[in-house]
Amino acid sequence: MDFSRQTLPTILCCMCGTPIPSNPSNMCGMCLRTQVDITEGITKQLTVQYCKSCGSYLTPPTQWVFIEPESKELLAFCLKRIRGLNKVRLIDASFVWTEPHSKRLKVKLTIQKEVFTGTILQQSFLVEYVLNTYQCDKCTKAQTPHTWVAVAQVRQKVPHKRTFYYLEQLLLRHSAHLQPTSMKELPDGLDFYFNTRSHAQKLVDFLQQVIPITVKTGKKLISQDDSNNTYNYKYTFSVEIAPVCREDLICLPPKLRTSLGNVSPIVLCFKVSNVLHLVDTFTGATYEINKEIYARGPFTGIANSRQLVSFIVLDISHVRTSNSNNFFSPFLMVDVQIARLADFGTNDITFQVRSHLGKILKVGDTVLGYEVSSLNFNNSDFNTLNLNRQNIPDIVLVKKERPSKKDRIWKLKRLETEKEEEEGSARSKKEVAEKEREQQDYQHFLDDLEADRDYRSGINLYPDQESIQRKQRRREEMETETDEDDPDAVKLEELLSEMTIQDTEMGEQDDQ
Repeated sequence: MDFSRQTLPTILCCMCGTPIPSNPSNMCGMCLRTQVDITEGITKQLTVQYCKSCGSYLTPPTQWVFIEPESKELLAFCLKRIRGLNKVRLIDASFVWTEPHSKRLKVKLTIQKEVFTGTILQQSFLVEYVLNTYQCDKCTKAQTPHTWVAVAQVRQKVPHKRTFYYLEQLLLRHSAHLQPTSMKELPDGLDFYFNTRSHAQKLVDFLQQVIPITVKTGKKLISQDDSNNTYNYKYTFSVEIAPVCREDLICLPPKLRTSLGNVSPIVLCFKVSNVLHLVDTFTGATYEINKEIYARGPFTGIANSRQLVSFIVLDISHVRTSNSNNFFSPFLMVDVQIARLADFGTNDITFQVRSHLGKILKVGDTVLGYEVSSLNFNNSDFNTLNLNRQNIPDIVLVKKERPSKKDRIWKLKRLETEKEEEEGSARSKKEVAEKEREQQDYQHFLDDLEADRDYRSGINLYPDQESIQRKQRRREEMETETDEDDPDAVKLEELLSEMTIQDTEMGEQDDQ
C-alpha cells in the first residue's frame, strides 16, 4: 500500500456545509475567519507626535528623530509602536498611500497565528496613525529670537565677496550648513548662529582646513545660579580670513622674502586653500604660505581683479630655463609681446613682458593683467621698493580672458541667509548699488569656475535642464556643434544629479 499518495478525507463544514478537506476545526477558511479574529488585542489606531518644521518624530520620552517619509526606518518606527504584535507572526508590512494633508499614516499588515492544533490562520488588516503636529525642542529654540548659544563671525577685509561665494559652495558640498540655526549675511562677511558651542567649534575647524584664517574666541556671562553652581554663557568665535584672494597682486614684506630665500618682491596669488599659493611671474617659481608663516609676516594684496586690464597677444617666444619639472608644472615661462586692447589699432605702443602663462597663451588671445606702472599703491613695502629703484615689472599678466557665458548648462545651489537691513533715507540707493556689485562679483565667480577646472573640482555643479534643452534645440536647428572646443569648459560628466538629501546628526550631545 502506497501511503505517500494518501489524501485527507473530505468532510462538510460544520457552519456552511461546504465540502472541505478534514481539519481539526471542522470549518472552512471563510467560516473560520468569521468565528476567530487573530487581530484581537493588536492596536489598530495610534497617535504619534510629528514636527512639521524638520520632519522629526518623537521617540518617547524626549528624543526627536528625523525619518524620511515612507522609508524602512519609518516603517520600523511605526511597527514598534503597535502593541500585541509580539503574539503573532508578522508576514508582511507596507505603507498605504494617504493624502499628504490628511495627517494620517496607514500601514497594511499581514499576520499568521495558530488558532487550533495544526490550523494556521492568515489575515491582513490596516493600522492607522494620527499625526499630531508638535514642535521639537531644536525648532522651538531656533524660532525664538536671541536664544543662540554660540556665534561664528566670519569676516574678510576685501572689496568683493568671491571668497564667500566659494566658501558657500564648500559648506554645501560638505553639509556644514545643516548645524547652524540661522545665517546672517553682512557686507563684509557672514554670521553663523548655533545652539551649542561644539557645533560652532566644528565649523571653525572645518574653515581651518579649507581657507587660511585666524581665530579669536570670547564668552559673555548671561546668568548664573550660585546654589547649583551653574553658569550660562554665550560664546563668540571671531574668524578673520586672510585678506588675499585669487589673482591678487602681492608685494611681500622684506623679512618674509628673506625667510623664503630672497624671492622676488612682486608675486601673484594663483590659488587659495588652507595655504596661500604664490607664483613669481618672472621665474615661474611657486611658494606656499601657511598660516604660521603668514602670521610672522602678514601682507595684503596691493591690487585685485577689479583692476585688471585687457591686452592682446602679438607674439610669443619661449624661454629656456634650468627647471627640469616644466612638464609637471602648471606654468611655462615665455616672453610675450602685447598691446593694450583699448589702444589696438589706434597707436603702435607695445610691451615686452615675461609671463608664466606659456601653456595656455596663443598669438591673438586676449589676456588680463595688471599695469603696475600706471597704478597707485598705498603700500609701504611697495613704496620702499620704488624708492630703492628695485626691479619692478611694468605689467604682470594674470590669466587668459574668456568670453562670459550667460547660458550655462550648469548651476549652483545657494544658502538661505538673512540680510542685514539698514535704516535711513539713502537705504534704497545703497542697496541698489550693493546689489549690482554683488551680481557682478557673482558673475565673475561663475566665469572663474567655467574657465578653471582645478578651481571647480572642490564644489558640486548641478545640471540646468532648461539651458541644456535650449542648446540641444539650437544644435538641431543649425545641425552643427555650437560649443567651442574648450578643454576647460564644464562637461555634462562633471555635473551631479539634483537629488534632495536630508542629512541627520547622530550621536551628538548638546553642551550643558
